[in-house]
Amino acid sequence: MLEAVFKKLLEQGKIRKQSAGFVQIEGFLKEALIDLSEAKKTLKVSKRGAYLLVYNAMLKAGRGLMLLEGYVPDDGGQHKTVIEASGLILGEHFKLTIRKFDNMRRKRNELTYEAGVLLSDRDAESALNEAQLLISGIFKKVKSRNPQFELKLG
Repeated sequence: MLEAVFKKLLEQGKIRKQSAGFVQIEGFLKEALIDLSEAKKTLKVSKRGAYLLVYNAMLKAGRGLMLLEGYVPDDGGQHKTVIEASGLILGEHFKLTIRKFDNMRRKRNELTYEAGVLLSDRDAESALNEAQLLISGIFKKVKSRNPQFELKLG
């Protein structure tokens, strides 16, 4: 099932095959943890800054997850492709989290490319919670493939 979906994404030019070792995958996940940690510290002084860091953490973790499956995004909509692929890999249990991740992508675009975009404290805090859920799920997936994987969500 998953291979058929990836085959379709390959044919559409959204992804390409990329072999990677656990060191590379872990590199993305370590960076995701750094972004998440910095977002938690930043939240009290800048909800916009924290939100953008949280989104970045999710994106990096999603890229690591794609590498785990042997793929990287390869189109002009890389963020959207990472979100789509993450949802396919993680499955139905993460459907709501993936939908929120995609909503965050849109909000991040607004914050980046438009002026006067509002962001509430609740938006920033919710983003942090969703990131922790997503990254935790990704860590479990990686651990299932590499029992020596030891990163922990702080």
